[in-house]
Amino acid sequence: MKSTVETLSPTRVKLAIEVPFEELKPSLQKAYREIGAQVQVPGFRKGKVPSAVIDQRVGRGAVLNEAVQEAIPQQILAAVQEHDVKTLGRPEVEITEFADNAPLKFTAEVDVRPEITVPDLSEITVTVPAVEIGDSEIDEQINGLRERFATLKTVERAAAEGDYVQLDLNATVDGADVPGGSATNISHEVGSKQLLPGLDEVLVGLSAGEEANFTTQLVGGDFAGQDAEVKVAVRTVKDKQLPEIDDEFAQLASEFDTLDELKDDLRTRLTRAKKVEQIYAARDEALKQLVETANIPAPEGVVKDEVEGRKQAMTDQLERIGATLADYLASEDKTEEQIDQELTEAAQEGVRIQLLLDTIADAEDVQVTDDEFGHEIVHRAQRAQMQPQQYYDQLVRSGSAASVFGDVRRGKALASVMEQVTMKDTEDNTLSLDDLREADEHAGHNH
Repeated sequence: MKSTVETLSPTRVKLAIEVPFEELKPSLQKAYREIGAQVQVPGFRKGKVPSAVIDQRVGRGAVLNEAVQEAIPQQILAAVQEHDVKTLGRPEVEITEFADNAPLKFTAEVDVRPEITVPDLSEITVTVPAVEIGDSEIDEQINGLRERFATLKTVERAAAEGDYVQLDLNATVDGADVPGGSATNISHEVGSKQLLPGLDEVLVGLSAGEEANFTTQLVGGDFAGQDAEVKVAVRTVKDKQLPEIDDEFAQLASEFDTLDELKDDLRTRLTRAKKVEQIYAARDEALKQLVETANIPAPEGVVKDEVEGRKQAMTDQLERIGATLADYLASEDKTEEQIDQELTEAAQEGVRIQLLLDTIADAEDVQVTDDEFGHEIVHRAQRAQMQPQQYYDQLVRSGSAASVFGDVRRGKALASVMEQVTMKDTEDNTLSLDDLREADEHAGHNH
């Protein structure tokens, strides 16, 4: 085999490969064996059909084609090793010349890992906003708790907005009952607009035992778009009572004895959650700076595959909820070009970060232990709600085990980056990964 390599861009090369016909013989024999095992020819046992008969039956061209398809990946691999090309993604192959008993000539364009010079990490400083917890955020949390511990008490007065009423409904069109248009003893919050249009307006001012009629436009069913007469009868009116915010409330809603302790605890939890967000913001900022400083190009073939993958995943997800890409575009008020553009930008950024982390992992000789790899498999299996072994076997079958291994290795390289760069907040506090580990221990989960 003879091969040459031509650089098309910092991230793409074109291999030109010429294979003498002699070297294709093993692939040709294999093709005859495989086709011979599939065809049935009277008078010959399966798998024992001579090549001449196969040529007659299936055609020599089909056999040559099969042989070439089998030989090309092996020949590309050999050329890649010979020229020490670091390939990424799938090659695009074009056969330029091939005939029986003549050399096979083809080209393969493939993305390659660009040469990347990683900046000195210790000279990189990132700054993110300082963590601030306002009293209003604590109040918001307290109010959420208060809503959870609210009680409903029957009152002897007319319903007002915010009250809960038990009611009966009956809808008719021209005097005939609407199918599914009646309900008895349902609980409804006045003013929540959860039921029929027009209902909340008539409920205000009604007391237990009173009824009223109103007209509403039906949205579904056989009478959709028609006006219906609705009779509503109120059975009871209940007032939503929120607990007083005091020490007693703290004892009811938490494990604390006083309101101050509860507030301190909420502040600690909020601070911890924001600290985690802050570290992630610092991580993203550090990666952005490094990718820009190192001026990393994004290989177009890999990006294209990644965009196709992401778009397919998006379409599948939409299909599962019974929607189409067109529905999604309409709801987001975007064109397909805009979505493609967004996906392309995200994929380019993602690929650049991967290249950066792979380069750092190589430079620092990052190793992944069986334990670390196993831990990641268990973690992903849990997320996919599968048994770890079953998940791993599926990865091996689909050929994705290596990419998970790569992810773990890049994760370790990223941790190393975060330990070497300087991360600060706007109040000049230094941030470190220890903050994350601490938060994780408290929260009892891993990111």
